[in-house]
Amino acid sequence: MAGTSASEAGRGGAGAAEACVAKTPEAANGAALVEVTHDAYGVLGVVRLTMNRPEAFNALSEALLDALQDALASIAQTDARVVVIEGAGRAFCAGHDLKEMRSKPSLAYYQALFGRCTKLMLAIQRLPQPVIARVHGIATAAGCQLVAMCDLAVAADTARFAVSGVNLGLFCATPAVPLSRNLSRKAALEMLLTGDFIDAHEARQQGLINRVAAADELDAAVAALASSICAKPVEAVRAGKGLFYRQLEMGVEAAYQLAGQTMACNMMDESALEGVQAFIDKRAPDWHR
Repeated sequence: MAGTSASEAGRGGAGAAEACVAKTPEAANGAALVEVTHDAYGVLGVVRLTMNRPEAFNALSEALLDALQDALASIAQTDARVVVIEGAGRAFCAGHDLKEMRSKPSLAYYQALFGRCTKLMLAIQRLPQPVIARVHGIATAAGCQLVAMCDLAVAADTARFAVSGVNLGLFCATPAVPLSRNLSRKAALEMLLTGDFIDAHEARQQGLINRVAAADELDAAVAALASSICAKPVEAVRAGKGLFYRQLEMGVEAAYQLAGQTMACNMMDESALEGVQAFIDKRAPDWHR
């Protein structure tokens, strides 16, 4: 929810609310708020979305929320295989734009803003393609929420994470939703109640991220994960992602029913038939024949 600046990491928080706020114009020198790179990292089918508000630590202004939403909607209609979300400059994302929020103090505005943010988070989960967060710097409040909402996450060993709204008197309620679904309850609630930072290694231990890499090896680590996914049949990956999230919200019996139906349909797909036959024949599968 509320943003936290990169400078807070070094200062311990005093005056952080003003330090991280967004600046205008929305993107410096007329640059796109979200830069789109196709076949990123030299991997065919990987689309990289770069949040481009480095002067504001990529705070999620209304315009940036809309730009990310539009980019995801466009990608959903393509044959892209994997999406990577990253941030320009020193930070991954410092949360919502506090100055923009403070300039419009009304309940209706805040309800609409958090509804807009929720729409983006759900779009990530509903996207057919797996989404990887590439985290090179701080990810705070709604920025940490964004990491938690991505399907996978790879972070530099210098990255830090916090849901720091409570330090400003604002409990990070919306980040609590994906945090409580990624971390254990006690670990998530400790982050939410204290606003304290955790480092990349603790974030991995707690389940917030998948992999940690040295800063100069971060792109290679992201590329390796994306390449591994891209090497699998697209039908299985897309069906699997959809099933994974739907069954989480079900009772165990309904989850098994849905999983069984999904697996049966998947088994009838040509790629699965080829994969099973290749296993029987003791050869590598040819997904393209």
